[in-house]
Amino acid sequence: MDFQEGINLQARETFYITTPIYYPSDNLHIGHAYTTVAADCMARFKRMQGKDVYYLTGTDEHGQKIERVAREKGQEPAEYVDGIVSNIQKLWQTMMITNDDFIRTTEKRHEEVVQEIFNKVYEKGDIYLSEYQGWYCTPCETLFTERQLEDGKCPDCGREVELVKEESYFFNMAKYAPRLLDYIEGNPDFIQPESRRNEVVSFIKSGLDDLCVSRTSFKWGVPVPFNRDHVVYVWFDALINYLSAIGYGSDQEKFDRFWPADVHLMAKDIIRFHAIIWPIMLMALDLPLPKKVCAHGWIMLEGGKMSKSKGNVIDPRILIEKYGLDAVRYYLVKELNFGQDGTYSEEMLVNRINYDLANDLGNLISRTAAMIIRYFTGQIPAPAVEEAVDLELKEAARTAFREATEKLDKLDFCAYIIAAMRLVSRANKYIDETAPWLLAKDEAKKQRLATVMYNLAECIRIAVILLAPTMPTLAERTNQQINFFADPGRLKWEEAGIWGLCPAGALVTKGEPLFPRIDLKSLENLNGEDKPVEEKTEKEPAQAKAVSEPEYISIDDFARMDLRVAEIIACEKMEKADKLLILKVRLGEEERTVVSGIAKHYTPEELVGKKVVLVANLKPTKLRGVMSQGMILAASDENDVEVLTVERISSGNRVK
Repeated sequence: MDFQEGINLQARETFYITTPIYYPSDNLHIGHAYTTVAADCMARFKRMQGKDVYYLTGTDEHGQKIERVAREKGQEPAEYVDGIVSNIQKLWQTMMITNDDFIRTTEKRHEEVVQEIFNKVYEKGDIYLSEYQGWYCTPCETLFTERQLEDGKCPDCGREVELVKEESYFFNMAKYAPRLLDYIEGNPDFIQPESRRNEVVSFIKSGLDDLCVSRTSFKWGVPVPFNRDHVVYVWFDALINYLSAIGYGSDQEKFDRFWPADVHLMAKDIIRFHAIIWPIMLMALDLPLPKKVCAHGWIMLEGGKMSKSKGNVIDPRILIEKYGLDAVRYYLVKELNFGQDGTYSEEMLVNRINYDLANDLGNLISRTAAMIIRYFTGQIPAPAVEEAVDLELKEAARTAFREATEKLDKLDFCAYIIAAMRLVSRANKYIDETAPWLLAKDEAKKQRLATVMYNLAECIRIAVILLAPTMPTLAERTNQQINFFADPGRLKWEEAGIWGLCPAGALVTKGEPLFPRIDLKSLENLNGEDKPVEEKTEKEPAQAKAVSEPEYISIDDFARMDLRVAEIIACEKMEKADKLLILKVRLGEEERTVVSGIAKHYTPEELVGKKVVLVANLKPTKLRGVMSQGMILAASDENDVEVLTVERISSGNRVK
């Protein structure tokens, strides 16, 4: 059943969001997936707010590059793109993308609109016939003048260009440049982020050349309606999809309802097409401009930008098979700071899963469920006795809702995730502050324990709603353990902003961890690359090099260590081992045994009650018959050893 079924859509505020239509010269990679997932996150968020959402994505299938690739493979262009488009649609289904339409520029509904608009702009006098001589980049489907080239190559992708000369139709861009500049200056939120707006303004002020909008050197395109020797040049064709998909010229009611678009979302390399060419086309048509054009950064690999031609692309389907849909979508949305590039590595993905999802979110859910089952026979208790720390937790929940809403509205996806996860961290800290395991030992504190358990469940309910636009299966999977929602598929955003909606008496069931920890050592051939082995030479022996140069580690290497605050609750000397102490430590609710070689520097009595730093993900090992589950950190010199201690931070919290 569709989310919007049975609702009076005409009475609801609309929200129209688009991705760029992707070029199907090959299968898509994780960089394309980021744009589509981010847009899907916005679409889900706006639906949860009750808006009538129209989310559009699709494929840009015309042009010389497609024609060439198809011929090289011994196929007709239509046959070739059909196969690629089918794979793209299957990918979006796998990633649970909730697009309302998928537009293909080869569809009749689109071609008819392109011809109608081309004819209309021509009759207005803004398209004219002339001759083009310039430099053409086939991969970018873009023509450049001599002065636009960089070192004789394409200024966008850096590839070789070819000199072309042919009769073409041109669109009078320069005529509208002053009007566009005035619009940008009068609407500072039109182009986001600010760095892209500055780039666009600078480009316009440097002078706009009229745009070549037809070609005669190939036939794979929309024919110019009044001159069949020409086909419409790909960008003039492609951008019109944002109109043809919502009924321009055929369904006026639908078009009036959704235009202008609320957000055009894309990667930064095509911002000029969407923030210069497209607005000028709309001005020529006397149509309103989109409300916002937002260009995000690239997901980079260590060797540079992801590129099909470099063969360094990452297939999101493989990652989903290994790590699950929610985890991959979470990583993508969290990875790019607003307007900036991000870096991908499989190790970083696994660390994000382990720390954010397994240690923080998953652990909060499993610990809370286990305690409700243990202390209240598997039913969420009603809150009773309230203390000051509860008010702090409620304020943290209100802040998370407010900030997550504000950041999503501004398309700052990373900051939105941080706001939501800050509540998860606060709830984990709340467990340490309230110590439910101690409350449970005193029957007189049963009502206080009930309040603590209810508050933890309520924080989970709110966090799940806030994360639902990014993680589409989280609510359903959480609901299988803690029965919060009557229908996990119909969550309302506003309910994350109201404290106290968690249903007392709801059943809690023990389940498998939602996000199992992943052993980094089990990953083979990270990022699909073989790491080079350094060769030893007589001129520079390996040992000599180690002496002369420090061996640096990366931030990823450091991130592999899970450092936690641990409270020492018991300590004793190991029999027949002068140097060893057996420590019992608490990490939040969890207890561990750690063997430490500090017996000559500390007595057991000195250590009990101290909070130390523990390497929590060190592989357990047996020492003198005792299994040691971690290592505490200490500093030393020639004469002494000093254990590193923490005072104000509660046990279980991360050290970073």
